[in-house]
Parts: sequence; C-alpha cells; structure tokens
Amino acid sequence: MKIETSLSTRLSQQMKLAPQVIQSIEILQLPIMALVEQVQQELSDNPVLEEVVDERKDNQDSTQGDESDNSSDNDEAYEKEFERLGEMADEWREYFAQTNIRRSNAAEERDQKQDALENTAMKSISLQDYLLGQLSMVEIDDSLIEICENIIYNINDSGYLSYSLEEAAKTLEKPVSIDDAKEALKIVQNMEPPGVGARNLKECLLLQLDQRDANYSTAKELISNYLEDVETKKYKLIAKKSGLNLETVKQVIEFIKTLNPKPGSIFNNEQIPYITPEVRVDYVDEKYEVTLVGNNNLPRIYISSFYKDELTKKGGDLNTKNYIRKKIESARWLIDAIEQRKSTLYKVAVKIVELQKKFLDEGILKLQTLKMQDVADAVGIHVSTVSRAIAHKYMQTPQGIFDMKFFFTGGFMNDNGVMESWEAMRQKLAKIINDENKAKPLSDEEVAAELGKMGVEIARRTVTKYRRSMKIPSSRKRREC
Repeated sequence: MKIETSLSTRLSQQMKLAPQVIQSIEILQLPIMALVEQVQQELSDNPVLEEVVDERKDNQDSTQGDESDNSSDNDEAYEKEFERLGEMADEWREYFAQTNIRRSNAAEERDQKQDALENTAMKSISLQDYLLGQLSMVEIDDSLIEICENIIYNINDSGYLSYSLEEAAKTLEKPVSIDDAKEALKIVQNMEPPGVGARNLKECLLLQLDQRDANYSTAKELISNYLEDVETKKYKLIAKKSGLNLETVKQVIEFIKTLNPKPGSIFNNEQIPYITPEVRVDYVDEKYEVTLVGNNNLPRIYISSFYKDELTKKGGDLNTKNYIRKKIESARWLIDAIEQRKSTLYKVAVKIVELQKKFLDEGILKLQTLKMQDVADAVGIHVSTVSRAIAHKYMQTPQGIFDMKFFFTGGFMNDNGVMESWEAMRQKLAKIINDENKAKPLSDEEVAAELGKMGVEIARRTVTKYRRSMKIPSSRKRREC
C-alpha cells in the first residue's frame, strides 16, 4: 500500500541520518532470542568483536588493552573512545552491583525441565484486541461505538489506518456523517500505543508528541512543515526557513528520530512454542526483586585489544586502519545499544513491578489500571521508548509468566473511588457468567447488578460492551434447556 511504501522509504532515509540511533531502537525492540542471533552474527562478521570466555582473564586483557592505548600519541580521538568504553564497562559493573541485575550462579539456576514446562505458549493479544479493550472503557455515544470499532478493524499491523476515513465510513451498514467519523477517529487516536490510527507518517509522529515535552513546539513545527527536509538532512535549510538555531534544529531532530514510525509493531507477535522470559520477579525478604534473566543467553562481547593496538602502531596500511576504525565504531555502537537496552528494560520492569504490586500479591483481580505514559513519566523516558522496551518480552512472576503488554490496561473508578482495571473486570464478569444458572442465564442488566454487589457500579450498556469484546453470547444464546 502507499502508506507502507512511503514508510519503508522514509525509514531507509532515517537510517542514513543516524545509524547508531536506529540500531539502538531496533535492538531495544528485539526479543532476546533474536538479539542473541544478531550478536552471534556480529561476532561472525566483525573481526574486532570477541566473546568473553573467562571473566577474570578477559578483565586483565581489557586492562592491558587500555594501557596500550594510553601509551600511544597517535589516533588521539580513538584513544578517547577506547577509554570511554573502559569507563562504560566499569560503570555497568557498578550499576549491576547496585541494582539486582545479576548473572545467575549455580545456586540460583532453576531446573531446566521445570522451566520448559512453565514456559508454555500464551495467547498473544492482538493490536485490535488491545484497542477494543480500551474502547470498552470509553464513555461515548452508542452511535460512535460502531464507527470506532470499524476504524480499529481497518488499522493494519503497523498501526496505520489502512484506508481513508471516507472509505472506512462507507463500509458501515448504517451511513454516518464525516464529522462523526472524524470524532471516532480522534477517539481511537487518543489510545495507546501512541501514534496508532494515523493515516500517514507525519500524523503518526505528531500524535506521539507530548505537550509537556520541552521540545514539543519545535518538534511539532519541524514535523508539520519540514519533514522532507529532515529526511534529506537539510539542517541548515531548516534553520534558515524556520529561523531556529542550527544546534536546536539538530537536537530536536534527534528527538524526532526516537518516535516510533510503526506503533503497531509491538503487537506483531508470532505464536511460539517456548517462551524465554527476559525479566524474573522474585519475592525475597518481603519485597519484590527484579532480575534480567534473558541476558544469561546473550554472548558477552568486547572489542579485541589486538585491533586497538594495530591502530596505535606507527605506519601501516592506511586502508587497513580505516577498515579497523569502522569495525571498531560498529562494535562500539552495538555494545552501547545492548547496554542501553538492559538499562531501559530494567527501569521499565522495576516500575511495572512497583505499580502492579497488588497484582503480584493477590492475582489478576487486583491488576491495576496502567498506561504506558505513566511508566514513561516515572522513568523519565518517552512513551514510545516504553512501547519498544516491552515489545515481544515476557516477565516471569509469582503469578505466572506474562507478556509485558499485559500489565498495561485501561479501567474505571469503582464505587469505592478506586481505579479498577479492564482485565480485572473481565475476570469478574466471566466468573459471574460461569456461575450462573444455565437454564436461566443472567441478562446484562442482572450481570450489572451482580457486579454492583461486588462494589463495581457500571451501566448495563458497559456490561454489554465487555461481554461482546470477550466473545460471550447473549443470555438468550447461552440458555441451556
């Protein structure tokens, strides 16, 4: 389709703008086994990368490599980069020590056969299911519900509206005005993931902007008026046209590159027979402890001191040195991206655990309402980064193994003034219907009354929306003679 072709072209152009930023984003979104494959491929393709075999020996080698770099007066810029890598390694060792991100030792390793039994495949939620779940909790006129549902079903896997709004409206059985269709689209576009329901890349990026961001006004101007110039790297021209400082233009464009051009991609999970959780949550000493366990499968890599030494030697073939420099730069980007991925995933997981403590304590009926924006604000990152961080990743908890998307759900205020999650409501509604007299099933109004006894005051029409989204037949169709 036109949208997909344009998006693919622009993504290709973006890669030319900042390959390290694109690489970091891609690695953040990869599931752990795909990342393992990518690192193994890099080890095969990039001669300057080596895998740690013996930690103590390799730490000594790394130290020796740094000393060799410091002893040379040549290639000062690259010496600084090597020193920075060493400092980064030290910082991460300290970070791991302070945070409970640790490698499992023999005493901590769990029985592999038991893990294989536990890590069974889960039914993955689709983008449409996720959006319909949010729609069920939006109090809107009944006349708009069908339009919103139709728009949701016309959103493709990338998160874009596949057809024009006019075409989508024409597929409805009852004719609707274009104004109603626009209002319905606005409702869908206010849902998560941010950027969903856009009709083109420009609209997708604009929908992801947050008015609270310091870059909001400038980013909006650049996306609205200069997106083609951004794609073709015409920074000076943008500065001249907009009257903005050149450095400001460059800074805001770097921010724009972090937005997600395919917001629906985190829901493109393929069903897999075996799940590898990346995050484990254990209850230790009366508190929940978060550990990144997926990294146990990830090769630990470093830049070979041999090639560093080759660069610092006087003389030698210039083409060879340039080749080594490029390979070292590529390796550095990869290492940086992997470490950034660990940091981001850990921070997001810790915040999820903190905000979903009641669920961890008592189970699914205590799942709290949670938005990606809530976690983004608490962690201090952009909401699109949270969206990528949880994509295709699973968390192992005392309550079972869950897709990390599971923890983000909408909700409503119950009669006790407490926010109740949509998933918890689903469970309560399902229990009421499962326990009903099959010869005289409950009407939606009666289900609403039963929920009221449980402290949940919702209207009959809301029960109807829930029931339909859960594919539960009406009371007439549920009756058993």
